[in-house]
Amino acid sequence: MRDQAESLRLKMLKTKGDLGRSIAVVSGKGGVGKSNFSTNFATTLAKKGKKVVLVDMDIGMGNIHILIGKSVSYSLRDYLQGDKLLDEVIFEGPSGLQYISGGSGMSSLLEWSEDMFNRLIHAFEELQKNFDYILFDMGAGITNWSLDLLTSVDEIVVISTAEPTSITDAYSMMKYIHLRDSDKQFYILCNRTFSKEEGLETLNRLKLTMKSFLGKDVIVLGSLPEDAVVRKAVREQVPFSIAYPDALITKTLHLIVARFIEHRVEEVHAHEQTSNKFLSKLKSIFSKGRD
Repeated sequence: MRDQAESLRLKMLKTKGDLGRSIAVVSGKGGVGKSNFSTNFATTLAKKGKKVVLVDMDIGMGNIHILIGKSVSYSLRDYLQGDKLLDEVIFEGPSGLQYISGGSGMSSLLEWSEDMFNRLIHAFEELQKNFDYILFDMGAGITNWSLDLLTSVDEIVVISTAEPTSITDAYSMMKYIHLRDSDKQFYILCNRTFSKEEGLETLNRLKLTMKSFLGKDVIVLGSLPEDAVVRKAVREQVPFSIAYPDALITKTLHLIVARFIEHRVEEVHAHEQTSNKFLSKLKSIFSKGRD
C-alpha cells in the first residue's frame, strides 16, 4: 500500500493543469437544510458556467436525486462494487449539473475491500480532471471515515442556523476538523434566518469563537432567509433556484455564489499550490492501518 500511495503521489504531482476543487458541505446536526443548500449551490455554480459534480455522501440516506426530481438506476455503490463504470453512475441534473447518488448499505469505509477503495480513489481522480468543482454533500454529524475525507478536501462549507444548538454543533464540527488539520479553509453560512441581523449575529458569533479559541480565521459566505418557496420546491422536486428564480432566497444565493467564486479567484495562487493534494492526502490517510 505504501508503494501504491507513493506512486499515486508522484502521478498527481506530474498532472499538468488545474484540477477541480474538492469542497465538502457539512453541518453539525441534521435539519439545517444542508442537502437543499448543496443542491442549489451546485446548480447555481453550474448556471454560471462552471463544470460541477455533486456527490451524495449521506450513505444510506442520500436524497440529492429526490431534491432534483430524478430517479437513479445506479449509485456510487454500484461503481465501487465493480458492477458499473464511473460514467454509468453520473447523472445529468438541471443547468448542466452532474451528480452521483450515494446509494445505501455502506455505513462505513472499514467495510470496503481494497479494490473498492482503489476504485474510489480512481473515481475522485477522474472527477478532478473533468470538473471545476467536486461538491461532497456529507451526512449530518461526523464519523471516522467522513473525518478522513473532510481532512483531505480543499475547503469546507459549514451550514448552521441561528439556533444555539446548531451554532454550538457547527463550532464543534469545525473544531474537530481543525484539530486534525489546522490549515483547512472553512466557509460559514447561516441558513433559514428570519432577518439579516439574525444571520449576521450568528455568523459573527461563529467567526469570533473560532478566532478567540482556535486562532482560526473563517470566511463568511452570508445567510439565506427562511422562505416558503423552499418547501414548495421540495414538494415539486425542483431546486428552488430553478423553480423560483425571482424569489429572495434565490437572489441571495446568487450573491453568495458570486462571493464564493470571487474569493476563489483571489486565491488562485494558493489553488495552484494545493490542487494536487486532495487525492494524495486522501490516499495517505486511508492507507494507514491497511499496510
